[in-house]
Amino acid sequence: MLLVLLAVLAARDGEIHDADTLAWWHTTAALSGDDMEGRDTGSPAYQRAAEYVAKRFEAAGLQPAGASGSYFQSVPMHEIAASPQGTDFTLVRPDGSLTKLKYLEDIAYEPADGAPAQLEGALTFRGYCGRSEMENIAGKIVVCFGNRRASLPQEDARIDNAAAGHAIGIVTVDDPYFTIEPPRWPVAYSRKVTLRSGTGGSSSFFCMMRLNAAAFASFVEGAGKLLSDGGAQRPLPSFDIPGKLRVHFNQVQRDISSPNVLAVLPGTNSRFRNEYVVVSAHLDGYGFGTPVNGDNLYNGTLDDAAYVALLIQMADDIRSHKLPAPERSILFAAFTGEEKGLLGSKWFVQHPTVPITQLAANVNLDQLRPLFPLDILTVEALQDTTLGNIAQGVASSMHIQLRPDVEPERHLLRRADQYPFLTHGVPAISFVFGFDPGTDSEQRYREWYKVRYHRPQDDLTQPIDFAAAAKFNEFFYKLVGAIAASPTRPEILRSSQFASK
Repeated sequence: MLLVLLAVLAARDGEIHDADTLAWWHTTAALSGDDMEGRDTGSPAYQRAAEYVAKRFEAAGLQPAGASGSYFQSVPMHEIAASPQGTDFTLVRPDGSLTKLKYLEDIAYEPADGAPAQLEGALTFRGYCGRSEMENIAGKIVVCFGNRRASLPQEDARIDNAAAGHAIGIVTVDDPYFTIEPPRWPVAYSRKVTLRSGTGGSSSFFCMMRLNAAAFASFVEGAGKLLSDGGAQRPLPSFDIPGKLRVHFNQVQRDISSPNVLAVLPGTNSRFRNEYVVVSAHLDGYGFGTPVNGDNLYNGTLDDAAYVALLIQMADDIRSHKLPAPERSILFAAFTGEEKGLLGSKWFVQHPTVPITQLAANVNLDQLRPLFPLDILTVEALQDTTLGNIAQGVASSMHIQLRPDVEPERHLLRRADQYPFLTHGVPAISFVFGFDPGTDSEQRYREWYKVRYHRPQDDLTQPIDFAAAAKFNEFFYKLVGAIAASPTRPEILRSSQFASK
């Protein structure tokens, strides 16, 4: 494995032209090489990665900020996993003929407490599954077009409407026309990981399934027209689908734990030393999953090993005086369980290792794709906090244009670890490489989400614009320094959805 890693590094080193970016990339390689096995939450490989990060934090002179004087904050979780062996989806026609669906390729579901050994129900298509479309669905499995546009029912509303009508399950058909973030198949695996509550499981079971649009023709005639009408947000009919869907479940449950890695660099200014700027990225990835093009290891290089590596690089640069020591204290956080629902960051804000009132800001590193020149940054929560003004000042000095998110249907703000901070009253900000429509930059960005996002192809060999990566890294260093030195503490704006009402 070491020889393979060295060969990968040697192949890329010629593309990198400054020492700081080269050191950052070597740490990225250490965290996302095959020997780290994708760092799945709760796995031995994740623990190895966490110990590596803790040792690097310690070597950079950071103080432990976890539990009991350590660098670790254990996050208790409960996992329900569906095994491919014994999990089966079959369409049963009125004439008794059977059509088996390929689990994780045609269809997947969300594991949950209370799953019976078998579930069977009549199928009914109800368009966008708005409330008015959901009459007479009790005891049935409702099939819905998976709209992601704000003008029509969203996922939560569809599920609520189906459950309120006493359906026993819902099948959401992908919208293949949602091209700003195309649906991805196969699914790596079906697992539900939650924060361990200590309460008993649910006695009821509602089956939430997702269907590959390519498999929709197995359910209904005229599937192509229904999909195109749905993609164009035209009216959709409601009708019963001949036959039933029969599902066999094989679930395994266990309690797991996985640590956040936390470290502190005390500030130099006595006025601000008890205020903390949290810099964060998520350490976990997907681990092993369904093969794509023969590869079953989801390395998670850009998502998000590279940006845990950037936390380490900033700490190293402060230690070696390449960057100035911060005036406010910096809390470095490598969170676990982000891919399972922001679990590590949720746990941290619920159980902060320093008082939450002393958390002045959060700068979260995720969703960053250095694939093309950095001229534009999309900023999540740009207009929600005074951090937007600080970021604007830094960006202007570097000739970077900041823009608000122009694709709100993707819900990027609430899909990454800045979100729990905002919901707990801590100003937070995060960034996405931006582009103008119709450009080569947009093409590279869309290709990454189609081919590499949450797939094995997000690895050390993928195309990267290292000059753009270096420019963002510099922006991050300057931004954190500016927040730490701000004479006024960052605030959530009164106009923000996150403001205290």
